[in-house]
Amino acid sequence: MTTRIDLDGRPIKPMTICMIGAGGFIGSHLCEKLMAETPHKVLALDVYSDKIKHLLEPDSLPWVGRIVFHRLNIKHDSRLEGLIKMADLTINLAAICTPADYNTRPLDTIYSNFIDALPVVKYCSDNNKRLIHFSTCEVYGKTIGSFLPKDSPLRKDPAYYVLKEDTSPCIFGSIQKQRWSYACAKQLIERLIYAEGAENGLDFTIVRPFNWIGPRMDFIPGIDGPIEGVPRVLACFSNNLLRREPLKLVDGGESQRTFVYIKDAIEAVLLMIENPDRANGHIFNVGNPNNEVTVRQLAEMMTKVYAKVSGEPSLESPTIDVSSKEFYGEGYDDSDKRIPDMTIINRQLGWNPKTSLWDLLESTLTYQHRTYAEAIKKSMVKPIAS
Repeated sequence: MTTRIDLDGRPIKPMTICMIGAGGFIGSHLCEKLMAETPHKVLALDVYSDKIKHLLEPDSLPWVGRIVFHRLNIKHDSRLEGLIKMADLTINLAAICTPADYNTRPLDTIYSNFIDALPVVKYCSDNNKRLIHFSTCEVYGKTIGSFLPKDSPLRKDPAYYVLKEDTSPCIFGSIQKQRWSYACAKQLIERLIYAEGAENGLDFTIVRPFNWIGPRMDFIPGIDGPIEGVPRVLACFSNNLLRREPLKLVDGGESQRTFVYIKDAIEAVLLMIENPDRANGHIFNVGNPNNEVTVRQLAEMMTKVYAKVSGEPSLESPTIDVSSKEFYGEGYDDSDKRIPDMTIINRQLGWNPKTSLWDLLESTLTYQHRTYAEAIKKSMVKPIAS
């Protein structure tokens, strides 16, 4: 493997990375990238290894020995600090990040995203280890524009809705709206990491993902996740499509979102890993402002894409409207728009996303359709009778 060069023309030294949450959607893609394209070693920490099994066996793989799986739960495992000490860099991906849980399991959500992350930050700070921590675009909450009158021309001014890492306020709903338990916990751990950097010299980078999409995302209930569960919007819609069910539009599907392809996003993370001088001390939005749609438009596009990849005709009534209370339970609230400003990541790392919304949906739904068909063959799930 030829020597890799950073953005400033310097050779990149091989490093050891402690990746917490390596067995998840983002972790599995990042592990793949690191094994295929770099000489770095990965200490892969997670409760499950299903999504990275193809990287761990057989012993004839070209990267054998460069990725080692450690089955552990960071809540209560004395090995955690030792593994962080063994590494040059820790990447923390561990979190409860499923919207239905924010209302129904707010305590677990707060503990997972704040309390459980505290030792990781402390061990990195105490042992002078660099930390890349994964936060969320949800820390921004609602836009300033959402509080303007509906007919206000200011709603069209980007200053009132484009989200900037260093200037946009974080606006949440009332305490009774427990949907914000996740965003609030994530914001507080960000503040703690930032304070560790300011007071104790912790080298850190914070990542705010804006809807990263691709194969292996979230789960297909009953196949690679619990039978019962409400994953995030794109996985919810793909599950409906696989089961020949109408897509449920919460409160009319008027919220707006942007989506970025996982492989584009992982390129950004690799730049952060290998360019610490440019990434340390920064918070980075990682999203694709060009891929903005309402949730209703997303449903319509996914219906068309799925018909193409599956060869199955769309349902006569492809969507139905449901209330947020019916879908998520009491205490739900939502952000109106999530459009990332890309100035900082473009300036520091020269990164821009490439993949269009149609292409990333086609890649994701092709994978989901194939996985579902294989599961039916193996009798893991029962097909829905049409």
